[in-house]
Amino acid sequence: MKLGDVVDPDDLVHGRPLDGVRILALEQMQALPWATQLLTRLGAEVVKVEAVGTGDQGRGSLPAMTDPEGRRVGATFLRTNLNKRSMCVDLKSDRGRQLVLDLARRFDVVAENFKGGALARLGLAYDDVAAVHPAVVYLSVSGFGSSGSPYADMPAFAPIVEAMSGIYEMKRQGDDPPVVAPVGALGDIGTALFGVIGVLAALRHRDQTGRGSHVDVAMLDAMVAMTDIVTNFWSMGLRGGELGPLLMHGFRARDGWFVVQVGREHQFARLVEAIGRPEWAADERFATRQGWLDHLDVLRDGIETWAADKTSMEAARALGAVGVASGPCLSDEQVVADPHVAARNMLVEVPRTDGVEQPVLVPGNPVKISGVAEGPETRVPWLGEHTDAILAEELGLDADSIAALRADGVVG
Repeated sequence: MKLGDVVDPDDLVHGRPLDGVRILALEQMQALPWATQLLTRLGAEVVKVEAVGTGDQGRGSLPAMTDPEGRRVGATFLRTNLNKRSMCVDLKSDRGRQLVLDLARRFDVVAENFKGGALARLGLAYDDVAAVHPAVVYLSVSGFGSSGSPYADMPAFAPIVEAMSGIYEMKRQGDDPPVVAPVGALGDIGTALFGVIGVLAALRHRDQTGRGSHVDVAMLDAMVAMTDIVTNFWSMGLRGGELGPLLMHGFRARDGWFVVQVGREHQFARLVEAIGRPEWAADERFATRQGWLDHLDVLRDGIETWAADKTSMEAARALGAVGVASGPCLSDEQVVADPHVAARNMLVEVPRTDGVEQPVLVPGNPVKISGVAEGPETRVPWLGEHTDAILAEELGLDADSIAALRADGVVG
């Protein structure tokens, strides 16, 4: 799917669920920007407030491309900022703070992901915004929440809260160091999803009561929820990464690996039938689920012998055909070329502006809603690209007033 494409133009007549919802986002890096990007895909309008001169920290990430003015636009920024407008404001200045408060009155949602307490010190916390806009839905995303955590003074990125959720230690083997960020930005995107849910719930609550609210999402809270097996399994007696008697392992095929999950006896019988060892269904060694794990080496030999002349996809397809859940371990290149990904419009091509032919690939919208068009999506904003237009449209400032603010470093 290319930037600007619409999957079904006829669906546009139905609009989108969040048409008319306006979000002022004081955001950077990934957790909150991912959330607000998803909200734009559902119809919301997002104005992104960035630091004068430097902008969102994600612009400085690597790998990167350059914008038409030769400034770096990093991969983190490119993944999470489609469909937004950008303005630059110095939040540390009194005039900059007042501009944000004046703008906030015109938006349904104000969202921020500064370190806990940072915006309170700047006079832009929930209480400050609610004082001028009582019906505001104010979303805070931070490492450890806006109140109550003994870790409130600690900075956090996704791997930090992932580690503190217990999942790294649960999956660590022997004396090996933990595998950091094993599933990309789980800490960011997992948190973003809870942020989106919180905003949608708060908007619904406002529709019913007329009252605004503060949605407070801590990344560590989100990770404790996402990695629920850590605490749940511990409470049920499992220790040291044990998953209980469950066959959930990877096996080698001709061209790579495929994963199988078997948790019930009838699934095991179908598995051994499919690999040509039906007698194993009645074998005492495999009479219990624990036996599957105790004799995994025997199972592995049988499964991998059967799969030796098959691709990982062929093996997974064959097992799936008899009701055994299985899937190939795809490489990055295979995911890019995968027919499911294409059929579901799960990659958006963003043309580069620095002469490189290969477009940047950004995941598409995973939320498919009947009667709602996918796209069109617009490119990420260049730094401060819309500052003048937003100040003029929203606050009625004329060109001379905006020029004076820019000369004083209040906006950029």
